[in-house]
Amino acid sequence: MNKEENEKRLERLKGIVRSMPDKPGSYQFYDADGVIIYVGKAKNLKARVSSYFHTEVDRFKTKVLVSKIEGITYTVVNSEEDALLLENSLIKKYNPKYNVLLKDGKTYPSICITNEMFPRIFKTRIINKKWGSYYGPYSHLGSMYAVLELIKKLYHPRTCKMPITKDGIEKKRYNVCLDYHIKNCGGPCIGKQTMEEYQKNIAQAREILKGKTRKVLKSLREEMEALAAQLEFEKAEEVKRKYLLIDSFCAKSEVVSHTIDNIDVFSITSDEKKAYINYIHVTEGNINQSFTFEYHKKLDETDEELLALGIVEMRERFKSDSKEIILPFSIDIPLEGIVVTIPQRGDKKTLLDLSVMNGKQYKFDRLKQAEKLNPEQKQTRLMKELQEKLGLPRLPYHIECFDNSNISGSDAVAGCVVFQGLKPARKEYRKYHIKTVVGPDDYASMQEVVRRRYSRMIEEQTPLPDLIITDGGQGQMSVVRQVVEGELNLRIPIAGLAKNERHRTNELLYGNPPQTIAMKTDSELFRVLTQIQDEVHRYAISFHRNLRSKNQLKSELDEIKGIGPKSKAALLEQLKSVKQIQAASKEQLIDILGEAKGTVVYTHFHP
Repeated sequence: MNKEENEKRLERLKGIVRSMPDKPGSYQFYDADGVIIYVGKAKNLKARVSSYFHTEVDRFKTKVLVSKIEGITYTVVNSEEDALLLENSLIKKYNPKYNVLLKDGKTYPSICITNEMFPRIFKTRIINKKWGSYYGPYSHLGSMYAVLELIKKLYHPRTCKMPITKDGIEKKRYNVCLDYHIKNCGGPCIGKQTMEEYQKNIAQAREILKGKTRKVLKSLREEMEALAAQLEFEKAEEVKRKYLLIDSFCAKSEVVSHTIDNIDVFSITSDEKKAYINYIHVTEGNINQSFTFEYHKKLDETDEELLALGIVEMRERFKSDSKEIILPFSIDIPLEGIVVTIPQRGDKKTLLDLSVMNGKQYKFDRLKQAEKLNPEQKQTRLMKELQEKLGLPRLPYHIECFDNSNISGSDAVAGCVVFQGLKPARKEYRKYHIKTVVGPDDYASMQEVVRRRYSRMIEEQTPLPDLIITDGGQGQMSVVRQVVEGELNLRIPIAGLAKNERHRTNELLYGNPPQTIAMKTDSELFRVLTQIQDEVHRYAISFHRNLRSKNQLKSELDEIKGIGPKSKAALLEQLKSVKQIQAASKEQLIDILGEAKGTVVYTHFHP
């Protein structure tokens, strides 16, 4: 499409917008093939849709959407609530390309109570409303199995798949199975348990699945007291057993005061590409539903917009009739008769915190799963996190870190380690002998090494690092900056890892003057940075030890006249160290080198 054709297209679309009403409703955008590519809602259709065609729209994704629009339709409704419900319905029906994509939870199991004469209760991943009633889905399998086990202990629902009928029971067409003999079934197939008693148990099981355990407890207590009053103590004892089982289950599952009843809790955790909306339903202080939905963003949707969409979707899916919803922040959601609470303290705040924690955990779990499949994704995430925390101009792919090592100024050396993509690039490591510094001067030694390192890189025109990390605090950062920025006129970001009085790394410094960067010391990123620091420390110390060891060998064995390289090698091969050579007897040395040289070595160490 050329410029002239595009201008005609935009003018045609603006003409449609100018004729739209100032009323609430839902609007639909179509592409050149007549396919709906976006569905939205609005308090004021004309004002909302016209905002897409303003020249000052600067969001890239929105510009892409507008470039694909060839047609616009809309539906006027009576209220904002109707607009929200209509938008949700159309999104599910047409699955438009530019609307958020809901990753459904169909893979999670639910609990089914069948529509049979003697209903069965079991877990399933297949939802068919013709078969029965469904409760769930359950994202936490432990919770589902706990409630199934409770129902099994309380009511012994049948597990067989026989199509039991009243006529079949009367004509004795069925035989009991093992479950009856081990008292896991009441035997309704042979008339040992009446349909009325069985259905009463199923009704109580439904109440438990809805989370209304207090209602069941009250009913059982009344029944138990009535039986005791009629002196039917055995039956009262059986009801008491059920009562205690449910009471024990409530004690484990109740998270807040049982006065909190029929409340929905929502929270949202999001990043650039995805949003995770957690839903919790609370009845009588018990959580009887908890689920996290994952939304894939297509445009620059805000948390408020996504949360409003999620609330409508989840309440419809879980058939919630709660009149109060708890949210982390205020949103414009026009649901009639619904009270929105944003708690600051108390039991409701506890529930909100629990929802936020579940959403964050789900996000973390999804991230870990993705990183197992693609390990490079983790490194990129951590590099982006470091870039954001330090405000770096580009991704810190190439990081270099320096450290010195010496003993009272002797055998002074330094090491430079290179990390690319937060992984050690060992072929790029470099060792340095300190040449110009006399005595133990760490700052001067660091300046010499940095000067030599980057002068050579400039001369050879090799790529400079994206970030320099010093093994030390403000002092080390300052002397490195004097060379990098002052002498070499380079603009390389410099950070420092400082230690506390216990010589443990406890903070990351950055800026000029250096400021402490807010970061938990047990965070994943901080651990990676300390690994870089540990690596350069190990590298510099290993180099220093090797050098010192060689110098010690040279000073001891090279002073012995008449002992050449082959003799030294023979001695070290047999006796391993200078200390062992010094402690060896004359006979041992003669056995290794012969009488003449062995005597010379023994005389050197024992004059």
